[in-house]
Amino acid sequence: MGFIEEIKRRRTFAIISHPDAGKTTLTEKLLLFGGAIHVAGAVKSNKIKKTATSDFMEIEKQRGISVATSVMGFEYDGYKVNILDTPGHQDFAEDTFRTLTAVDSVIIVIDAAKGVETQTRKLMEVCRMRNTPVMVFVNKMDRPCNDPFDILDEVEKELHIKVRPLSWPIGNGELFKGVYNLYEKNLYLFQASKQTVEEGQDIDINSDELDKQIGERAATQLREELELCDGVYPEFNVDDYLKGEVAPVFFGSALNNFGVRELLHCFLRIAPQPQPSKSEARIVNPEEEKFSGFIFKIHANMDPNHRNRIAFCKVCSGKFERNKAYKHVQLGKELKFSSPTAFMADKKSIIDEAYPGDIVGLPDSGNFKIGDSISEGENIQFKGLPSFSPELFRYIDNDDPMKAKQLAKGIDQLMDEGVAQLFVNQFNNRKIIGTVGALQFEVIQYRLLHEYGASCRYEAISLYKACWIDSDDEAELEEFKKRKVQYMAKDKWGRDVFLAESGYMLQMAQEGFKKVRFHFTSEF
Repeated sequence: MGFIEEIKRRRTFAIISHPDAGKTTLTEKLLLFGGAIHVAGAVKSNKIKKTATSDFMEIEKQRGISVATSVMGFEYDGYKVNILDTPGHQDFAEDTFRTLTAVDSVIIVIDAAKGVETQTRKLMEVCRMRNTPVMVFVNKMDRPCNDPFDILDEVEKELHIKVRPLSWPIGNGELFKGVYNLYEKNLYLFQASKQTVEEGQDIDINSDELDKQIGERAATQLREELELCDGVYPEFNVDDYLKGEVAPVFFGSALNNFGVRELLHCFLRIAPQPQPSKSEARIVNPEEEKFSGFIFKIHANMDPNHRNRIAFCKVCSGKFERNKAYKHVQLGKELKFSSPTAFMADKKSIIDEAYPGDIVGLPDSGNFKIGDSISEGENIQFKGLPSFSPELFRYIDNDDPMKAKQLAKGIDQLMDEGVAQLFVNQFNNRKIIGTVGALQFEVIQYRLLHEYGASCRYEAISLYKACWIDSDDEAELEEFKKRKVQYMAKDKWGRDVFLAESGYMLQMAQEGFKKVRFHFTSEF
């Protein structure tokens, strides 16, 4: 298969939602359909002992939530599918925001009973900023829920995007019988099955067979609703979807394999192939001969037995080849990768090559940080991977003097993942952890203990914001640092950070030092 054909058959997308909408369950079922796994795991279940494939960290298995983005790739029907399952919890939103820079399209999962929730709105804003094509999967139709038309109205109103249903539910809750596929114009009736993929029956909507299968009353209601659907919503246009103007909607139950097949088949046909990426100097096209890519995530301890770090690299252009020397643009040095990997969550397999759209795992000994670029010689810098100013802060102290070295190493590696940030107060030399969500502190403490054998304790600190500062006027910058000495810190990369105790204090600092610039993301 040629280079261009390889690019065209790739589909790289993220699955996003509010916590508990069924995102990880949908990921499991897509893997099951793709033959990538043979038994679907459960996110929370007493009966199924296998946990979800994408929730591979110990804390994820215990809590039943995703705390880190996981990458899964598989072959299906001639396509190479790359799924990124993201955390839904708002405390891990930064990981999700960065993941959205590495995908070409998105599937949003919505709970049919709860409708559009807070976190879904925020994530949709990021998609809108980037004009990312979006599909919606309305999940949990096998439970009592709202009328499908009301759900669609809510999606349009809350997410500010036009919708077009491409599958339609037959009943809901206990009366849920299946879905009619508007895209392929046929009906699939399913038996509820958590583990096996059932082939649905192909039945014409106007045939008497439909009345026999689902009953005359349900059949009449389905025909009426489909007629109303065609009257209310314009005909589906693939170009509008690719521009991010219309969201195709599918209904189903991920847990029971309802409607997942329709979603997957339609998605593979209409979802975008790898798209051009923005760099500071130019637009980088996937078809270019020379390789380029960027690091959007770093994960410490993918395998706790080997203390390894993996940098997740999105291939933007050209072909990535094993054992070939590539330039680390920020460090200005050549690196070779003898064991680049493809992922199935935490399971890795060494690959010889990768194409645009693929996510490659690069073994990392500390060379990479999030946002770094790799290329075949060109000094290229990709845009849009900032760290946000943290909103919650705590001092972190060693709780076991015998494990000081393990704690230092653990903090160093976990901070590189970009989900929390480390600041060292220049006045008292104490270490401060800053995060965007309280749950992050628990995760860090848990992982330090279980992955590095180091115990830590936190101490409260009252801070409003951490801002990166710089100035063209060296004298004024030095004067500012001298005046605010007890509020100055350095981040992990040695940059100056001002720790404001209140909004008023930050405002006074900005008014008093006009030539000092205050940045609320690390990308400046």
